[in-house]
Amino acid sequence: MQREIEEQPDLLARLAPLYERRLGEILAGRSFEVVLLAARGSSDHGALYARYLIEIHLGIPAILAAPSVLTRYHTQVRYPKCLAIGISQSGSAPDVSEVLADLRRQGHTTLGITNTPGSRLEQEAEFILHMAAGQENSVAATKTFTATLLALYQIVRALGANLPKPNTPSAEWCQTTQEAAQTHATTILDSSPVFALGRGYSFSTANETALKLMECALIPAKAYSTADFEHGPKALAAAGSALIAFDPISDALAEQGGTILAAPCLEGVPEEILPIWQVIYGQWLALHCARMRGEDPDKPQFIQKVTRTL
Repeated sequence: MQREIEEQPDLLARLAPLYERRLGEILAGRSFEVVLLAARGSSDHGALYARYLIEIHLGIPAILAAPSVLTRYHTQVRYPKCLAIGISQSGSAPDVSEVLADLRRQGHTTLGITNTPGSRLEQEAEFILHMAAGQENSVAATKTFTATLLALYQIVRALGANLPKPNTPSAEWCQTTQEAAQTHATTILDSSPVFALGRGYSFSTANETALKLMECALIPAKAYSTADFEHGPKALAAAGSALIAFDPISDALAEQGGTILAAPCLEGVPEEILPIWQVIYGQWLALHCARMRGEDPDKPQFIQKVTRTL
């Protein structure tokens, strides 16, 4: 996991122009009335990031699919002119593939994003974007998650959004986030409950960080939008709790007694791109917490690299 976290600066810098070129070939000149995003796990957090990008910069609805509507309840939803995007790092998620297959049969444009050539997702989708992130051996998704975010950002640009070329994380940033995470890990281990908070673009980062803490370090963690957190859950943010903040925390919340752990932030990085940078801190945090607890972050308990749900 550590090696794959450290690969990200060089990898993402190399992939950015490749994604731009491939997605331009697929999507340039096309327009849609709605975008449907089908994913599970970390990929679903990437879809959440894309939802904000699409709705803010393209002005069309972006819907996170509920695959069980089709796969469990056998109901076919009718969409207007739709771009259906399926995201699966392994390409083996059967429910994600089923959603894309159904939308393709209805005549909609379908695009699969995967790191595994020849997978089922590739067979079902009309178009495919291979992440080309190389083999990811740790169970926890790290470089494939940031590659997913980068691909989704480039999709929105290819559809006509007025967004700049992405500036990808540097090796110096990777080191900065590691140092911050190492410092914060002790507090996380000494705290209960643990929350990860973000809003807008950063909400996906909060969700991914909470997931990484749970799967790698076996630390119960819950992600909330900073807005939803005010509607009840903040009652738990007292002394002894920890709040991992990817978005500014209100003064009133800070005064409740919970420890605020502010994720590193870099001036000059647009808010739309910041999740690709900040999630590296969340990855390091899970890694250091796991090691301090004597857990193997590469082989977390009861979890496999490929999860198949239908």
